[in-house]
Amino acid sequence: MELYLDSADINEIEEAFKLGFIDGLTTTPTFMHRHGITDIDGAIVKLSKMVPVLMIEALGDTAEEIVAEAKRLLSLGLDKKKTVFKIPASLIAAQACKMLREEGMMVNIHLVYNIQQAYMAMAAGATYVCVLVGRMQDQGYDALKLVDDCVKLVNKYNYDTKIMFSSVRHPEHVKNAIELGAQNITIPWNIMKNLNNNNFTEIGTQQFVNHTRQMTLKVGEVIGSKNPTIGLDAKVTDATVEMTKYGTGAVSVIDADGNLVGIFTDGDLRRHMNSDGEKILTMKMSDLDMKMPINVDIDAKLYEAVSIFKDKQVDNIIAVSNGKPVGMLDVQDLVKLEIL
Repeated sequence: MELYLDSADINEIEEAFKLGFIDGLTTTPTFMHRHGITDIDGAIVKLSKMVPVLMIEALGDTAEEIVAEAKRLLSLGLDKKKTVFKIPASLIAAQACKMLREEGMMVNIHLVYNIQQAYMAMAAGATYVCVLVGRMQDQGYDALKLVDDCVKLVNKYNYDTKIMFSSVRHPEHVKNAIELGAQNITIPWNIMKNLNNNNFTEIGTQQFVNHTRQMTLKVGEVIGSKNPTIGLDAKVTDATVEMTKYGTGAVSVIDADGNLVGIFTDGDLRRHMNSDGEKILTMKMSDLDMKMPINVDIDAKLYEAVSIFKDKQVDNIIAVSNGKPVGMLDVQDLVKLEIL
């Protein structure tokens, strides 16, 4: 099924055709008026240089006038092989279609409301027969049945005509076009760009990304530059200063050789304030019951750190290298990576 963009907005046309696989563009004088375009010929020439195939209106009160308008548009510099002339369905349109096709021009008979109009267009050799599904449904017509009937007519009699599904209002219309076997669909950009959206796809993709990060990233690649440390001789007040300075809820405690021997957290401060009162403010780290804190090597993969966070239910893990603290991994670091 050919995929066309339905628009006259230069910015979204440029954005859409960067995809590289849209087959063409449909536009109308109404679209151009809506976007404030006053030089229609200039806009048509510009659009023709931006897209693989351009469908534009060729209007007139007689078949001869329609053919003359098509030729005038081609004289602007359009490529006959890349231009399709849209003509509203009528007996004159069918006559003009036959004349244009005999001169090798492509024609789209649109505003088709019944199978009889579609048949006349096909008999005249129309390249496309276009059903404006959304507009027809607004007016109470069974547009989907008409599309189905048109597709069956093409298949039954082997007409060299493609059925275009247009006036697309929502993603369900795209599904309808696929199921009915339409050979072409033209879609507004605001609908087309969201056709790939699906919540379960997004959830699954995020899971793949998360697991890949856990198995490929190392702890050292995630920790920041914050590495608050204090010695055993430091006071509790020194620890609070370091935590405030680095904006962390913990500080690593090291011995004289720089090896990790403990950790002091804001939770420890609260607990000691409750049990020891203001006395805690003058106490040193060496006065406290220090235990080796939970730590992880900087060369460990992230999944090891994730396992520790889940099993130990802690907020911080000290990252070490050869027993010395080099940084602190906060649970929020993994939340930001959307791993936790």
